[in-house]
Amino acid sequence: MFVREVEFEDINKTLCIYQENEGDVGCVVWDAALVAAKYLERHREKPEKNVVAGCSVVELGAGTGFLGLAAALLGASQVTITDLPEFVHLMEKNIKENRHIVQDQVKAKVLEWGNKEHIDAIDKPKVILVADCIYYEQSLEPLISTLRSISGSHTTILLSYEERTSGNKLHLQKKFFELMDQYFTKTKIPIEDHHEVYSSDEIHLYKFCLK
Repeated sequence: MFVREVEFEDINKTLCIYQENEGDVGCVVWDAALVAAKYLERHREKPEKNVVAGCSVVELGAGTGFLGLAAALLGASQVTITDLPEFVHLMEKNIKENRHIVQDQVKAKVLEWGNKEHIDAIDKPKVILVADCIYYEQSLEPLISTLRSISGSHTTILLSYEERTSGNKLHLQKKFFELMDQYFTKTKIPIEDHHEVYSSDEIHLYKFCLK
C-alpha cells in the first residue's frame, strides 16, 4: 500500500489517498474519478456546474473514497462514501488521513447495490457520484435499481467512466445507458468543460436526473 497525493491547486489543498500497489476494482484511484474531481475543481465557483457545492452527497462504489473526499474538499456539506464491506477499512483510513482538511464532513458506509436494508439506511442525497462502475454485467441492474432508490426528484447523478473496448465492455456500456434511459434523463458534459489537464477522449462525464 502507498499514498497517492492529488493536488487541488485552486484551493491550495492536497488529498492523500492510501491505495494498493495492485488489485481488483476499488483498490486504486481510477482515472475516471480524477477527471470527475478535476471537473468539479475547475467549476467550483459555478453553481450550475459544480453540482456538489453546499449539497449532501453519496458516492457509490467509492473504493478508496477519493471522489467523495474531493467533493467534501470542493464544498459539499455532507458526504457518505459507500462500497462493499471489504472496502470500509480503506475508506475510513482515507477519511482519517484527510480529516484535517475535510473535518467531519465525510463518513463511510456499507452499501451493496440492490440490498434493500443498505439502501434504506441511506438518506436521499442532493448529489450521487459514480466513477468507473460500469464493469460487471451482473452488477448493472443492481446499480441502476440502487440509483433509482436513493434518487429524489431533485437529485443529480454525476457519472464518469472510461470507455473500454476489451472483452464485452462496449456491450456493457451500451446496456447500461439503455437501462438508465428508461428512468433518467441524461446530459453529456462536453470535453471542453473538463479540466484542461485532467481530461481524455476515452473518459466521459454525464449528469442524470429522474424522469
